[in-house]
Amino acid sequence: MKRINNSKFRKNSRFLAFIPLVALALLVWWVLWFMGMGSLMSLEELNATIGAALANDGSDERAFFPFIPAWPGLQPLVRLLLDTPHFFVMFWNTFRLVIPSVLGQLVLGAPAAWALSRFRFRGRKILITVYIALMLMPFQVTMVPNFLVIDRLGLMDNRLAVILPFAFSAFPVFIMLKGFDAVPRALLEAASIDGANAVRTFVHVGLPLGVPSILAALVLGFLEVWGAIEQPMTFLGDPSAWPLSLFLPQIVAEELGLAMVASLFMLLPAVLFFLFGQKYLELGIQAAGIKE
Repeated sequence: MKRINNSKFRKNSRFLAFIPLVALALLVWWVLWFMGMGSLMSLEELNATIGAALANDGSDERAFFPFIPAWPGLQPLVRLLLDTPHFFVMFWNTFRLVIPSVLGQLVLGAPAAWALSRFRFRGRKILITVYIALMLMPFQVTMVPNFLVIDRLGLMDNRLAVILPFAFSAFPVFIMLKGFDAVPRALLEAASIDGANAVRTFVHVGLPLGVPSILAALVLGFLEVWGAIEQPMTFLGDPSAWPLSLFLPQIVAEELGLAMVASLFMLLPAVLFFLFGQKYLELGIQAAGIKE
């Protein structure tokens, strides 16, 4: 009887712990459902349902959102794809910023993380502390120094003004550093006995074994650059070079359906990239916790 009661108690406790997790999941999915159903509504239905929340006329009319559109249609999608050419320009501009930034984090961050992980030199701990401090600083703190350096280099209103700070970001180095720390030292000693120098050891041992942490850093870097707003707004004065993250704030309240569809299109690459790299994020976190 005691065993039966204990098993029932465990099941009940698991069920009670499962309820808040389901509530949080539904809260997240409600936002996605809101955008998805809003992109299928006509402008008239959007104004009739949530228009009161955006109105500034002081009326007491309440806003509500139906679970399913009364008359679903593809009018906002057609308008975005056919009547909004600058949307595709900004969509392409986003990839022109994201891809070089992520590749720069790989080319510059991986060797730096390997050097900090495997080389012992004077000032190494201080340098790692500096990296951590830079990683914790928000963009508002580093904005002025970045602005002065970029302006001195003559890169204002150039895509490199956004790409270079992201490529030299300290956060990917910190993620890769923890992954490289998990590489067994016995493999490095075996490679050294076989005659491999530091570069060959990094290429043939460090990179293959550090793939989880490298991909985890690249996934997080992609998500950061994809949703960046302040950096392009600060360093890119030409609207023709703006990314997609600056397109949504330009949509006025009269274009609610267009805003819903554009939000979904902006969210889709980030979600797909996150789903692709989710297992690598988990492996990178696990590798960071392994102690030799």
